[in-house]
Amino acid sequence: MATPGHPGTDPRDESVGELLKQLSRETSTLVRQELDLAKAELSQKGKRAGVGAGLIGGAGVIGLLAGGALTACFIALLDLAMTTWLAALIVAVVYGAIAGVLALQGRDKVQDAAPAVPEQTVETLKEDAEWAKNRKRSAAT
Repeated sequence: MATPGHPGTDPRDESVGELLKQLSRETSTLVRQELDLAKAELSQKGKRAGVGAGLIGGAGVIGLLAGGALTACFIALLDLAMTTWLAALIVAVVYGAIAGVLALQGRDKVQDAAPAVPEQTVETLKEDAEWAKNRKRSAAT
């Protein structure tokens, strides 16, 4: 003889209460299994993302080294026409000017974004409040 809620039991022979208990147990098991699957998937994806982030970091370091080598190339090229210290100074001044322009452009972009208030939404809310006040007054009259 099979016990209620176990395989081999005919569901038509069980009471509604037993069927609801079985449904509750199976739902809990299913949810637990789905959560375990999600954890495993996220863990696997997290490991892959970590490897990818490491590769991006390595690329950044190598790119920085390439920039240094290119700087040395510029200085060596200018050194053909002048003394080394002057060539290095010229390259540094050019890099400084580029950094200054980028910083000013960045500052302007940040100022354009400020304040971080949704101005159009605030204006619309003010209009809605005014509309509601006028509607309330006309209804009271």
